[in-house]
Amino acid sequence: MDVRIGVTNAPRELVVEIADDADRAAIKEATEQALSGSAAVLWLTDRKGREVGVPAEKVAYVEIGSADDTPNIGFGSA
Repeated sequence: MDVRIGVTNAPRELVVEIADDADRAAIKEATEQALSGSAAVLWLTDRKGREVGVPAEKVAYVEIGSADDTPNIGFGSA
């Protein structure tokens, strides 16, 4: 599952690949805590075990993808 984070004053979004068995509710809870101000940093752990931190005041948006997201390749859409 991919988590995309828009960062203010950055031209590109940050994409963190989360393990497919990760708890979606825990990711949402961590995001809500960071955006509400009760946590200063949004911390996520990627599928390789690395921790990624984004200062909460720099988060513009967070998009949580599903485990079955597949990229569209070519000119047609699936």
